[in-house]
Amino acid sequence: MTTALSTLVIDDDFRVADLHRGIVDRHPAFVTLPPARTLREAAETVRTATPDLLLVDAYLPDGDGIGFIGATDVDAIVLSAAADAPTIRRALRAGALGYLVKPFDARALTTLLDRYVRFRNVLAGDRGLAQEEIDRARGILAGDATPSVSRSATEQLILESLGRGEASSSEIAERSGISRATAQRHLSSLATRGLVEVRLRYGTTGRPEHLYAVGRG
Repeated sequence: MTTALSTLVIDDDFRVADLHRGIVDRHPAFVTLPPARTLREAAETVRTATPDLLLVDAYLPDGDGIGFIGATDVDAIVLSAAADAPTIRRALRAGALGYLVKPFDARALTTLLDRYVRFRNVLAGDRGLAQEEIDRARGILAGDATPSVSRSATEQLILESLGRGEASSSEIAERSGISRATAQRHLSSLATRGLVEVRLRYGTTGRPEHLYAVGRG
């Protein structure tokens, strides 16, 4: 993913909002907008800045954050101290892609952001999707996508991603919704069998980068 994902934190506690914003800003795939303290501010920011992702508290001074998610056509994750089952069910019904109970470790949010990036990559563009891709996207958000994909299926994902053009192992991992280590392992096997070709791209500094393409043999 080449364009950073614009993210809006919606929380009335400025200290909590700044904390969550800092976690997001440290992730290389994201950039944050100034936090919104109320739903009114959030609605205005959504209208003028069109963020890619909302991080929303369940309860705001001027209304219901979960209801806001349901009424807004923007991907959203709920960050809330509310841990009761009815609230969580309501958030999922409203379309929340994730739910973290505050307070949480920074790694929990970073992990969820990682999954969201992979989820977006699998569902990128306007093309039609196979059922396996839909299931993989849902599994990524749940954190169980990679273990459920067999080796042959993983190799097929990689070959499909290479159909979109030559790429590095990191780019292939993002396109396929798998880890870089998994991509590198399968790329090595595919190259040995002649199913992909490898060339080196030399930059101005540092070590050359391996680029992969579908084999011609």
